[in-house]
Amino acid sequence: MKLSRIVSNQPDISRKKANWLIATGQVYVNDLSCRKADADVDEFAVVSANGKTVQQGHCAHYIMLHKPAGYLSATEDDTHPTVLQLLPPALGQGLHIAGRLDRATTGLMILTNNGTWSRQLTLPGMGNAKVYRVTTAYPIGPDTPQRFAEGIWFEYEQLTTAPATLELLEPTLARLTIYEGRYHQVKRMFHAVGNRVIALHREQIGHLQLNSDLAEGNFRMLTGSEIEGLNRYYT
Repeated sequence: MKLSRIVSNQPDISRKKANWLIATGQVYVNDLSCRKADADVDEFAVVSANGKTVQQGHCAHYIMLHKPAGYLSATEDDTHPTVLQLLPPALGQGLHIAGRLDRATTGLMILTNNGTWSRQLTLPGMGNAKVYRVTTAYPIGPDTPQRFAEGIWFEYEQLTTAPATLELLEPTLARLTIYEGRYHQVKRMFHAVGNRVIALHREQIGHLQLNSDLAEGNFRMLTGSEIEGLNRYYT
């Protein structure tokens, strides 16, 4: 919402007075003076005008979850358990999933009640790396890393995937880094080279790595520095 609108929503402040208060440096957003009436301010910011709080600001939650297999990346489902059921009910209210995983896929998930933040984080064009450990049904061909680096043609979308990095660990085990989040992308890439994914685990998003000591089904809150580190991908 525009800052001028937040301030002028008060019964004793007209739009004209709101613009004057902003222009004269009497409006603060998170304790910082803001002189831009058209500044976009989210619901999590604390806003004060002329010494009076005009928006309390909601508490923003940013959560790392170690997703187990068998859970849907959804808010609710009539058949299968969802990842939100791994969180306390009070914490799960209003959460968005930043980067969904298939029901069988395990690993790092980020959940937040900041919908704008989660959407920006997962846009295909934002360039934040996603790192997966991939187990395949057949030995990975020696030309597969080069094929992935050149990009794989997806007929349905009529596009070629962005260059990806494939590190071979064992004949049927690899670490794959992609920079998009397209539908079933990892499985479709391996299918295109005549292989099949039988296990998939996400290890990392951007700079954020899944804690090795965070057991499946457990979660923790992200630190301020971790949130800021993810912010750099879209600010």
